[in-house]
Amino acid sequence: MLPDILARARAILEDVTPLKTDCGLLCNGLCCRPLEGEMTGMLLFPGEESYYEGREGYRMTATEHGTLLICSGRCDRADRPLSCRLMPLIPLIREDGVKVATDFRAKTVCPLARQGKDALDPDFVAAVREVGRILAEDEDQRAFLVRLTKNQDELKALRNQFRRGIHV
Repeated sequence: MLPDILARARAILEDVTPLKTDCGLLCNGLCCRPLEGEMTGMLLFPGEESYYEGREGYRMTATEHGTLLICSGRCDRADRPLSCRLMPLIPLIREDGVKVATDFRAKTVCPLARQGKDALDPDFVAAVREVGRILAEDEDQRAFLVRLTKNQDELKALRNQFRRGIHV
């Protein structure tokens, strides 16, 4: 059973997607395909683990960033974890509130992420922003978003470092 706040967040993103059409046609569903030999999957938001426990086709593993959900690459859309529903965006916690950005982690697999959020359906971007605001109201979800924000900032700093030719 999902916590109410996660059920609300998932419902907001149930029928809205990055494009008005199936974005998986652009890349042959790269975001849904596990990489052989790699530990790829989606981070679960706090409390989502209970939804996937005992469900066939899923396994979970603990990582330093949280619980990673690993699937076969095919699922019922209604069963998608929140991270899949947000892809390729991420709600970030900033001093002036919740902001929406392209998730740096998505840029390796998603052609839309490389285009930026302006290439996405504005309704999808607005829905991700609303989900971020709702999640930020909950202490555990907010703490998770703060960790994701920190990770995003670290990836951005690393990218900028390489762009300037500074290697450590």
